[in-house]
Amino acid sequence: MDAVLVVNADLGPLHRVPVKHAIRMLCRRVAEIHEAEPDRLIGVFPMPRVVRLVRYVVTRWRYTNGPAWSRAGVLARDNRQCGYCTAPATTVDHILPRSRGGRNTWQNTISACYGCNQAKGDRTPVEAGMPLRFAVSVPTWAALAQH
Repeated sequence: MDAVLVVNADLGPLHRVPVKHAIRMLCRRVAEIHEAEPDRLIGVFPMPRVVRLVRYVVTRWRYTNGPAWSRAGVLARDNRQCGYCTAPATTVDHILPRSRGGRNTWQNTISACYGCNQAKGDRTPVEAGMPLRFAVSVPTWAALAQH
């Protein structure tokens, strides 16, 4: 089934949900059908294309300093390429190892292939003699949305 666009009460787009979720939103009366497919019904409801929330939802989280750190986000930011060689990346490596106080942050993680991650081990890139191929940064929402 197709996804249904959820828009805020001010008609600003929020996200997409499966049709089943959209119908549950209609049953709970947290959303109304804004646009529907003609001549198609799901129970008593027309098949929704766009649902509008009844109450405005504040989305400040989109305007923070950037998206929250995630393993999938690091891989997407680095285009799934190893930060130490040119192989496809399958793991995330901590530049300053976690055993030495390194944290899960955008500036402390880089995508890495399994071999490079194992070779680097519990050392910094300088100690391991493995320089980074590119600089790490905090991605924007737009940059992550493209992947």
